[in-house]
Amino acid sequence: MTGQELHTLLFSKWGRSYDIQLRKVKGKIFCQVMWKYLEQASFPMSQTEYFNHLDVVASYLTAWGSTEQIITYLEQTHDRPRLGKVIGISLDLGEKTSEWILD
Repeated sequence: MTGQELHTLLFSKWGRSYDIQLRKVKGKIFCQVMWKYLEQASFPMSQTEYFNHLDVVASYLTAWGSTEQIITYLEQTHDRPRLGKVIGISLDLGEKTSEWILD
């Protein structure tokens, strides 16, 4: 998956270029679709920075083998990011978890 493909997935689902973050919470890794989006005047990244960020996120998702999990979740969810509420997707890294989570 590329950053552009990730953007297309987000934009086709909700009609906005939402920010997406990877977070470690209590030993698990989550992919979070944030409520801020590129088209907002207050969005903290330029368009170039946003697409570079998506490239990085997409490269991690690809390395972890999690792209199908993200695609499936986004296709099936009825939730929508909104102020103060992210869409949190718990990533199942299987045996790879110990490789990626360092304490």
